[in-house]
Amino acid sequence: MREPDVSVATTVAREPQVVWTAVAVPERIASWSPETSGARTATTGPLAVGARFTGSNANRWWRWSTQCVVVESLPGSAFAFEVTYLGLAVARWRYAIASAGEGSIVTEQWWDRRGLLVKAIGIVGTGVIDRRGHNAETMRQTLAALKADLEAVPRSGDQQ
Repeated sequence: MREPDVSVATTVAREPQVVWTAVAVPERIASWSPETSGARTATTGPLAVGARFTGSNANRWWRWSTQCVVVESLPGSAFAFEVTYLGLAVARWRYAIASAGEGSIVTEQWWDRRGLLVKAIGIVGTGVIDRRGHNAETMRQTLAALKADLEAVPRSGDQQ
């Protein structure tokens, strides 16, 4: 697969397994993302390859939903899903997790899979003209919120 169109990383003071357990639950991603407003799945907990979910999104007054399928789910290492709208390819999102000292480097990656029709629909339906720049900013915000959330919970053995 080609390099991602946008890639943003941060270091989180949590083990890779802890980070993966969080990002492999789409509802958790929605709690960090400024654009993803929700996710509906048929199961709870980390999703396996082949699992499907509906993503709800919002940008100011624009609202839209997408269909997603998990394409990679490697505990402690990676979680990825592909997004479609009306059966048309939109994007691939991936969280790569690597051990870094006593924590993890978390890299959020985005591949634009839209054709011309979906790009045009996307501008009208989401209010975003520069999707690459917009996603880079929202990815930075998402990772900052993920980091704050995961690091707010004391590790077992941490002194209080």
